[in-house]
Amino acid sequence: MRTLLTSALCLLALQTGCSQDLKWSAVNRMIAADFPDVPTLTTDSLAARLADSTAPRPLLLDARSPEEYAVSHLPDARRIDPEADSFPALDTLSRDRPVVVYCSVGYRSARVTAQLHHQGFTHVRNLEGSIFRWANEGRPVVRNGTPVDAVHPYDRTWGTLLNDSLHRRSPAGSAP
Repeated sequence: MRTLLTSALCLLALQTGCSQDLKWSAVNRMIAADFPDVPTLTTDSLAARLADSTAPRPLLLDARSPEEYAVSHLPDARRIDPEADSFPALDTLSRDRPVVVYCSVGYRSARVTAQLHHQGFTHVRNLEGSIFRWANEGRPVVRNGTPVDAVHPYDRTWGTLLNDSLHRRSPAGSAP
């Protein structure tokens, strides 16, 4: 019941004129309610890790659709199917390799992070705010290895969390 109420309040916040901070707070609470044991990593922490040449570079996993990934993704990220129940392509990875999973806002990636924990990965984290927060902060996203100022907004409701100037529904850059 708590999860349903949290989800309803989150959707209400997204569809009203609430501030971005309040919308993000609602989204983060919904994710935490549905995935209470999933560890997170902030965008600031990920940026610092990626900039630290002495630390092991985490594997970045993009848990969005092929269409979303085609518009842009974090540099060097690999796309995985967020609907999959297992990830055999990751079977050859060391279970203690650092892994960071992201999607649009963090919900689909929280689900994937939980699944990876169940598969034995010990250092997997969900990127809090995911690609929307990352891009909103002016951090790099790429398409075919080239930096772009575009992110797929997922849909009209969740897209309210993405800066309007970043909205793209196709790699060609058409407006939403």
